[in-house]
Amino acid sequence: MMKSEIIVFNEVSLKISETNIIENLNFSISSGDFTYLIGKTGSGKSSIIRSIYCDIPIQSGNCVIDGIEIDKIKKNQIPLLRRKIGIIFQDFKLLSDRTVHKNLEFVLKATEWKDNLKIDERINEVLNQVGMIDIKDRFPHQLSGGEQQRVSIARAILNKPDLILADEPTGNLDPATSKEIMNLLIDINNQGSTVLMATHDYDMISNFPKKTLRLEDGKLFELSKKT
Repeated sequence: MMKSEIIVFNEVSLKISETNIIENLNFSISSGDFTYLIGKTGSGKSSIIRSIYCDIPIQSGNCVIDGIEIDKIKKNQIPLLRRKIGIIFQDFKLLSDRTVHKNLEFVLKATEWKDNLKIDERINEVLNQVGMIDIKDRFPHQLSGGEQQRVSIARAILNKPDLILADEPTGNLDPATSKEIMNLLIDINNQGSTVLMATHDYDMISNFPKKTLRLEDGKLFELSKKT
């Protein structure tokens, strides 16, 4: 059975700074894949990730994300797209004035969950999944970096997204914690979510080999396709 493509870039150009433009990006990622996006700092990895969830615009070309043409997307359609995507950041981006539970509740209410009982049930489900149920009443500053990243992963999977975008998710973590986070992402991938992970951690790639796209001098190359 052929897999459908969840990400398609066709002759896409992105402006990543005043002097740096990535042109003619061509690649596709199938539903259910786990794919690394690698390249030097400043090469444009994060810009590609950000373009997928419409944080920066497509300059030219055609880009389809989970059936939505984002080069033609209207502003009022962006929230619908983002509900299909879970995003994990290097610096966690948790709300510092709210507990773990309230951080996750905020996301569900912002995506139109109304039933408080179902909200609590879903929060408990994802916190159990990432091994953080015991810290749901703590604030982010009371957590280690690894714990904060687990919470950010819980936040990313709240709405059972088709696609997980992870932008340097292990960049601020020690090797042992990084391995734990990678195992968690692979578990999520095995449950059906597609994962695109930007990283420059080559040891991680060798320890957890997957399909790898390399961004270099504005061009994208597929290095390997492993499972």
